[in-house]
Amino acid sequence: MELVAGSYEQVLFGFTVHRGPAQSGHRETWTPVADFTHHAHTASLSAVAANNRYVVTGSKDETIHIYDMKKKVEHGALVHHSGTVTCLKFYGSRHLISGAEDGLICVWDAKKWECLKSIKAHRGHVTFLSIHPSGKLALSVGTDKTLRTWNLVEGRSAFIKNIKQNAHIVEWSPNGEKYVVVVMNKVDVYHLDTASVSGTLTNGKRISAVTFLSDSVLAVAGDEEVVRFFDCDSLVCLCEFKAHENRVKDMVSFEIPDHHVLVTASNDGFIKMWTLTQDKKAPPSLLCETNTGARLTCLGVWLDRGTDEKSRLPPATEPCPDQPKTTEKESADRIQDEASAPNAEKSDHTGGSQQPTKGNSPVPAKKRKMANVSEKKRKKKM
Repeated sequence: MELVAGSYEQVLFGFTVHRGPAQSGHRETWTPVADFTHHAHTASLSAVAANNRYVVTGSKDETIHIYDMKKKVEHGALVHHSGTVTCLKFYGSRHLISGAEDGLICVWDAKKWECLKSIKAHRGHVTFLSIHPSGKLALSVGTDKTLRTWNLVEGRSAFIKNIKQNAHIVEWSPNGEKYVVVVMNKVDVYHLDTASVSGTLTNGKRISAVTFLSDSVLAVAGDEEVVRFFDCDSLVCLCEFKAHENRVKDMVSFEIPDHHVLVTASNDGFIKMWTLTQDKKAPPSLLCETNTGARLTCLGVWLDRGTDEKSRLPPATEPCPDQPKTTEKESADRIQDEASAPNAEKSDHTGGSQQPTKGNSPVPAKKRKMANVSEKKRKKKM
């Protein structure tokens, strides 16, 4: 298990979490140990995502960097976007979806690292996106005051809803039956079957992160030290607790045997892990914490779970009823045929296999660029 966090200081931090056996009368111990720091970006980090093999980071420098967590090396960079990369979401082990301030949503092959599809999604910035658990739909919000539904099977827009303000977060529930849209300090709860607002949650200050803890319980954090758990059905605040000394910037939740874990990252430099009780009305208990000494902006958790069952988007596994079944190769070819020629160029991926730095000395960006140049020269000779 690895915690990864991006910062304003352009550095990506990695911490391996060691779990010790429970001693008599005491619970199991969790200890985060510094694994690496890496200074690949030339501007602050804005997004991070992880699947079973890779961690990817997005930045205000308009690039996406790829890290192979099995080999602990930098795998290369994606340079398709022409604006701050605002959101990154993996679907299984085969696809990555990115959104940016250039208004584009891009679908990437997470094996070959080719851009399969590039969609002009919003007239303004893409501020956030979320993939339905089935992999067939995605939602995005942008600065054009719209909430857009995307048919990922066909790679096209399915529905556009005009909303009164610019939303900055959208998130599906784990079962995909509801989703939430965040505007400033308010969370509108929508049901998929009606596509209408069933209720609104109100937080104390502007919301910076949300994560579903169950199909009905939502954790909400914002420009304050407190994290709140809300019931999306009754719209009641179940509990709140002080998580940090400064505003909470990002949260991730996951389940492993015997533990339901919430991870929080803050501007105060701390990453904290909390274990949740079955009754979400009770505040969680602190498992462990670590201080990066940096102003954190985004957070991810890499779990070494082997091959993910949700290995690819539906065009490669679940054809629509009116489509014949295809093999994985045929489906991949079909997706690439849908993409326009410039979007499928390999030149969007800058190769490289650079070892992240152990300890606390970031790798200068200049060395990274030199490594990329030498990689290109080597390819030409071949």
